[in-house]
Amino acid sequence: MPQPSMTCQKIPIAGRLDLWYNDKIEIEGEIMKDSKQEIKDSKYLISHIQSQYTRFSKGQKLIAQYILKNYDKVAFMTACKLGEAVGVSESTVVRFANALGYSGYPKLQDALQEVIKNKLTTVQRVDMVKEFNDDSAILKKIVKSDMDNIKDTLEEIDEKAFEEAANRILKAKRIYIVGMRSSFTIAQYLGFYLGIILDSVHVIRTDMGDAFEQVVKINEDDVLIAISFPRYSKKSYQIVSYAKEKGAHIVSLTDSPFAPVASFTDNLLLVKSNMVSFVDSLVPALSIANALIVSVGMKEKEDIKQHFDDLEAIWEKYSVYDK
Repeated sequence: MPQPSMTCQKIPIAGRLDLWYNDKIEIEGEIMKDSKQEIKDSKYLISHIQSQYTRFSKGQKLIAQYILKNYDKVAFMTACKLGEAVGVSESTVVRFANALGYSGYPKLQDALQEVIKNKLTTVQRVDMVKEFNDDSAILKKIVKSDMDNIKDTLEEIDEKAFEEAANRILKAKRIYIVGMRSSFTIAQYLGFYLGIILDSVHVIRTDMGDAFEQVVKINEDDVLIAISFPRYSKKSYQIVSYAKEKGAHIVSLTDSPFAPVASFTDNLLLVKSNMVSFVDSLVPALSIANALIVSVGMKEKEDIKQHFDDLEAIWEKYSVYDK
């Protein structure tokens, strides 16, 4: 098939390759035009393309066929690259996205990236970023991506959910924090500082026996904070499910309303974690964890001052730190 006579500009890969332990992709429903609905209904994209196939032009049908067979690749191809692969112009690709109800090709990419959550292996992630062969480019791209993620998180996070989460944490009898794999780093950080402010803070560890043994006494007086990012841990999902059954209040720090733990959550704190490499960006998650710590801490300001006064006296007595 002849290729269009065009030269594609290099556009950095955007988006994130989320991994969910369930291998099944749900594909039913309709795509909506509203930007928030686009994300919400992205899991229905494949069936929507199939249902609209007979209405497409000849060029659009070629695009549809290619996407249905290679949606995991198309999610990270520019409109120009997709046009080259199929043998149509870039403008045809853009019109195809419009025909599906999207305002532009980037919105279609967002939906495709949502579809493939949890579908790509780490090796496939590495393959997606082969263009990053220059250290300077890597530094700028990764830092810029983290900055964008923090900005987007701040603009979109549910402030009421954040406020209620802080209040429920403060009033809870016990606080349990679960985060597996890379998310454990955030769990440890949150647990360390909440432990300074509050009594009975428990970070669930998998290196200290079975996780269920550590939450078996959880009840309606307690709060469970779940930190879950791709690849989503099945164990985290199971722990949250158990805690919900026992009546605990669930606060989740995650990247998607479709994340496994989200379905059990009372306060959902969504964090943008779009990645440009095989490494998940947890910078925005750490920022929100820090904000939670400060929010809870300011409600217990006098107790914190006394706590640190006591610590300073101990540190000075035992020369813990060099002066």
